Amino acid sequence: MTDPYLLREDDRGVITLTLNRPDQFNPLSEAMLSALECEIAEIADDESARCVVIAAEGRAFCAGHDLKEMRETHDLAYYQTLFARCSAFMQSIIALPVPVIARVQGLATAAGCQLVATCDMAVAADSAKFGVSGVNLGLFCSTPSVALSRVVSRKRAFEMLVTGEFISAETAEDWGLVNRAVPVDQLDAEVARITDNLRSKSPVPLRMGKALFQRQLGLDLAEAYAEAGETMAQNMMTHDAAEGIDAFIEKRDPEWRGE
Repeated sequence: MTDPYLLREDDRGVITLTLNRPDQFNPLSEAMLSALECEIAEIADDESARCVVIAAEGRAFCAGHDLKEMRETHDLAYYQTLFARCSAFMQSIIALPVPVIARVQGLATAAGCQLVATCDMAVAADSAKFGVSGVNLGLFCSTPSVALSRVVSRKRAFEMLVTGEFISAETAEDWGLVNRAVPVDQLDAEVARITDNLRSKSPVPLRMGKALFQRQLGLDLAEAYAEAGETMAQNMMTHDAAEGIDAFIEKRDPEWRGE
């Protein structure tokens, strides 16, 4: 197959990365991980980026790891390296300076569900399904459990992990795995509504805010408030904060400089 594993589209600061192995249900194979790692690293250094959309071609968003590829090398060191690599990739999404949105048009299972849970936001077609069903194959979805248990309640995450049952997009929305579920013919419009909103904002608070949001989650209450207060103080010293406040007071549109 000569088609690229990953398609990229840039539109005025909105970067869309589309998983492009629809016939295989877009697995996170070694080649797919390589393509994603390369793009995420490049975007991290792109000052013009406002947000990233991770999408997919075909009926599935992502079916998780490539099981056939995994069975070809029955070696502990290989598996340790593979799962460490995938975990590092998930953390690179969290560390990315700009918001990342999952556009989920179909099935998201195992590491594919992990990818959805890892993204900062997610919009799903109402026909999409979500699961961490490795247990059905004798393999507990240990690494996906890390991301899943941080966005849905512990009991709900554990139920999904030990039963291997799938949940609907409506349930995923109710449980907090996705921001909203919409009819499939409205999926692109809803993603565009969010990206247009983000594109209209100064990149300064988006970048500072995402970094602070992720950082404070691991802190106790007092430390979190200290970090948040310092971030707000630093944010107030930027040009765009002064411009935004002045524009509000003067009842005009702000002119962002990104600094």
